[in-house]
Amino acid sequence: MSGSQETLSRAVLDQTVQVLGSVLSFRHPADGVLSKHFREHKRLGQRDRAFVAESVYSVLRRLRWLRRLAGFHATPRELLLTWLVRGEGMSLRRLHEALKPAEREWLAEIKGRRIDNESLGERCDLPDWLVERLLPELGEEALLTLARSLNQPAPLDLRVNTLKGDRDAVLAALAADGIAARPGPWSPLAVRLDGKPSLARHPLFLDGQVEVQDEGSQLLGLMLAPKRGEMVVDFCAGAGGKTLQLGAMMKNTGRLYAFDVSDKRLSRLKPRAARAGLSNVHPVVISGENDARVKRLAGKADRVLVDAPCSGLGTLRRNPDLKWRQSPESVAELCAKQAAILAAAARLVKPGGRLVYATCSLLGEENGAVVEAFLAAHPEFQALSAGEILSTQGVGLDVGERLALRPDQHDCDGFFAAALQRGAA
Repeated sequence: MSGSQETLSRAVLDQTVQVLGSVLSFRHPADGVLSKHFREHKRLGQRDRAFVAESVYSVLRRLRWLRRLAGFHATPRELLLTWLVRGEGMSLRRLHEALKPAEREWLAEIKGRRIDNESLGERCDLPDWLVERLLPELGEEALLTLARSLNQPAPLDLRVNTLKGDRDAVLAALAADGIAARPGPWSPLAVRLDGKPSLARHPLFLDGQVEVQDEGSQLLGLMLAPKRGEMVVDFCAGAGGKTLQLGAMMKNTGRLYAFDVSDKRLSRLKPRAARAGLSNVHPVVISGENDARVKRLAGKADRVLVDAPCSGLGTLRRNPDLKWRQSPESVAELCAKQAAILAAAARLVKPGGRLVYATCSLLGEENGAVVEAFLAAHPEFQALSAGEILSTQGVGLDVGERLALRPDQHDCDGFFAAALQRGAA
C-alpha cells in the first residue's frame, strides 16, 4: 500500500475508520464486518477495498504495539493513523488532505516516539494469557519467531481437484494467464500463488479444477487417506473445503457424509460439490454430536475426520482478530466440546477403521491433551504415525506420531492432527 505516492482521500480514511471501529468492538468476526461493509458500499473500487481490508487487518495484527505508541485509549482513527505512519511508513504529505489540523502535529510527534520496557506480550503482539500458555512449550526466542510469522498476511493456496486435472496442467494454465504460481512444498495437491489475484471468475475455478484451501488443511485430508468405495464421515464439515478433497480422493465413489450443526455453512457445500463434479457427498445438518442421524452410522464408517471447533489460533495470519476475541474461558469451553465431539465421532468408526482428530489451534490443551484423554478412556483405539501415513501419500514432511504445523516452520496455517485406529473386533 505504501508504494503509491498519491494522497489518501478523506472519504477512504473515514470508511476505514468506520470499519475498524466496528471490528474493534469484537462483537463479530472481522471478515464478516468487512464483507457486510463492502456489500453496503458497492461503489467502492477494488484498490480502495484492498486499502480498507489490509489496513484493518494490519491494525488487528499489531494492536498492542500501536496502543503503546498511540496510547491505550487511542481511538480507532488514532490507531489507524499511527499504523499508516509507523507501520506503513506513509508520509504526512500523503495524509495531508485527510488530516485535521491538530492531527498533523500529533502525528509528527508519533513519528519519532520510542517505546521502552516492552513486555513479551507486547513484543509478540499477543494477549498475555496466550503468551503464558505458549512460553513454557516454546521458550522466548521460538515464541517471538512464531509471533512474527503470525503477524504476516497468509499466502493464497489452491488445491487441485484430481477428478478434473493435475497440478502440472493447472500451473501451466495459470502461467499462460500471467498468474505467477508454484507447487506447494508439502501437499502434492497444492499450488501457491505469488500474489492474491481474484480467481472467482477464472476458468480453472469455474470448472472446478481448483479450490482455495490452505496447504496445511490439505494435509488433514491426506492423513485420513480415504479409499475408493469406502464410507467416510467429515464430522464437522463447515462449508466443506476438506469434504471436497476427500470426495476427490475417493474418486467420487462410496458414500461421504458431511455433518455440521450449521445449515447456513453446509448450504455452501452443495454448489461447490456440483462444481467439483462430486456426486458421492451427502450433507447432513445435525443438532449436535448426539443426533439420531449420527447414531445410525455407529460402527459403520471406514474413516472419520473430526476437524473440531477450536480457538483458531493457528489461523491468526488470516484471522488476526481471534487473538483478541478468545480468552482462557472460551478455550476451556472449547476443550470440553472437543472431547465430547471426539467421543461421539469415535462411535461411528468400524473395527480396523481410522479416526483423525484435527484442529487449527496451537494450544496443547486443545490438541495433544484432548487426544491423550480420549485414548485413556478408549483403549480400543491406538495411535498411528502421522509421518508414516503422510509418507505413503507422497508428503515428504518430517513429522513423528502427530502432525503439528506452524506458520514459521511450514509457511502454512497452524494445524494439529492425530490419526487413531480402532482395533479389529
